[in-house]
Amino acid sequence: MPEPSPPTLSEPPQSLVRAILCLARPLVRLLISRGITLPYLTNLLKSVYVQVAETHFAVDSAAPSVSRLSVLTGLQRRDIRRIQEAPPPDQSPPQALSLGSRLMAIWAGDKRYLDAAGKPMPLPRSATDAPSFDDLVREVSKDVRPKAILDELLRLGLAAMDESERVSLKSEGFVPRAGFDEKAYFFGRNLADHVGTSAHNLMGEGAPLLERAVYYDKLTAASVAHLAVRAREMGTETLVAFNREALACADNDAGKPDADRRMALGLYYYEGPDDLPEPKP
Repeated sequence: MPEPSPPTLSEPPQSLVRAILCLARPLVRLLISRGITLPYLTNLLKSVYVQVAETHFAVDSAAPSVSRLSVLTGLQRRDIRRIQEAPPPDQSPPQALSLGSRLMAIWAGDKRYLDAAGKPMPLPRSATDAPSFDDLVREVSKDVRPKAILDELLRLGLAAMDESERVSLKSEGFVPRAGFDEKAYFFGRNLADHVGTSAHNLMGEGAPLLERAVYYDKLTAASVAHLAVRAREMGTETLVAFNREALACADNDAGKPDADRRMALGLYYYEGPDDLPEPKP
């Protein structure tokens, strides 16, 4: 892949400025609601600027000097040195997600855990003559007690347990209904991948990646409610079918020396007032 073009001293494209203002609006609303001020965000962005410049704008595979990083990012050299000397932030996912994502992918995609209609079966807590929830957990990890995983799935609203101690999957996609830390992790990961796809296409680095959306305005509340249900139904069907193929590929690629790539396929649905503002640079 070719290296990104270095920034120029000319004014940035106004179309890009308008796009940044548009995507920043919902983000800033979230930040303000959670007490993240502009100075706090600015400090975070300084670190990101230095990290990205070091990673993607090297010359002849040599690490950029502090002076070059200052030119690329617009930061003062003392700020860059301070950022480079600071310990890296912890970006690991919450513990429940590191095991839960793989567990739910198997539960929704492996034929051993599906019923005749291809849906995830309710599983007994433990059993000797049929697949059980404990068996499923042991496929993912033998170092964590199945009860600890079950308690997390119940807390996040992803599983339910009846009087017979049968565990049911409440969502065929790992979308926590509770747990701010877990939802925040997916917020960052999903949006980073989406922005990464859009940025790749905008910079023209190689073949375009898949990015499609359907937009309609001037709709009634009844029509939006109907489309919301259909989007959830059709989106779930797509993700479940794709998960089965991706799970088979992952099992087939396990242990291969060139298995060093990752992918993501996401869906989203938005609804709101028909008053999208025109951002002004």
